[in-house]
Amino acid sequence: MTKPLLFISVLFLVASCQRKSTPPPPPPTPEAAVSHPVNKIKITEKPRKVAKVIIVNDQAATKTPDGRYYYDLDGQRYWKNFRTGKYYIYRKGINADPDFIPPAKKD
Repeated sequence: MTKPLLFISVLFLVASCQRKSTPPPPPPTPEAAVSHPVNKIKITEKPRKVAKVIIVNDQAATKTPDGRYYYDLDGQRYWKNFRTGKYYIYRKGINADPDFIPPAKKD
């Protein structure tokens, strides 16, 4: 007897809460809309500093079919220098530099 009565009272409570509504907010007055002009702030981005040399584990780098390693970081590509083991940002002439060409494998 108490379970159906409890169920009906909970159902009634939930149903009655759904019908409640709040009135819409009043429209803004014209005086409030024109109160003070807003000062706009110009936001400029500072140029980011890009590292010329980074040190990366070779397992994190990507290997090309010709045996070179490169690593992409923040939209910049770094190539491995096999003489120093460091990764240098790409520049013109890097492909012709013998330090960036992988050493020949010995069979």
